[in-house]
Amino acid sequence: MSDRFVKPGNQEHGWNDPPQFSYGLQKETGGPKRNILNKRVHAPQLTGSGSEMQSTPVAGITPPRGINPPPMDSVTPPSMCPRIPCDGTAQAAELEAEPCIEDVQEPLYGALNACRHTVKKQICDDVERRLKLFEDMWKSGKLSPLVKQRMHSLSQDVKSQNWDAADEVHRGLMVDHVSEVSQWMVGVKRLIAEARSLNSGTDPAS
Repeated sequence: MSDRFVKPGNQEHGWNDPPQFSYGLQKETGGPKRNILNKRVHAPQLTGSGSEMQSTPVAGITPPRGINPPPMDSVTPPSMCPRIPCDGTAQAAELEAEPCIEDVQEPLYGALNACRHTVKKQICDDVERRLKLFEDMWKSGKLSPLVKQRMHSLSQDVKSQNWDAADEVHRGLMVDHVSEVSQWMVGVKRLIAEARSLNSGTDPAS
């Protein structure tokens, strides 16, 4: 420490008393300089538009070359269209397009006409009545698109005599859409059983 900051010792005290420091002299000269470490660095200020908008660089930090913020007008906002969830490719394929009622009824009536030669008239008439009810509900908009698609699949299975697949579709409709199909699905079930027995030569009641 500089001697000019030190005042002579008090002559009235002993020889080993500590010297007195001049606080006023230190205050005038500002004392030893220290690095101030609690200064705040202001956040980058964005001014202007387009390419003029640049952030103020922080001292001692150089941004990497070749990396510039994209212009504001070139940023594409995210799409606001909602994503449509899909539970499976089979169900998605079923909902692609609504089939025509004629394409559904033709194989069913074809199987019914084939059964008239061997099945009782009362049974065939009941099946026909329920097929008419099914058609009326279809045309009046009381059936959901999924029911229509599944009935189209069932009729195609009947047409190709794939009885197991047709019966499986029938059970699925009774489980998943019983409120829509309960009035006429009994006739479709009986038609599948009679057509199967006609082609296999077995009694559907067995």
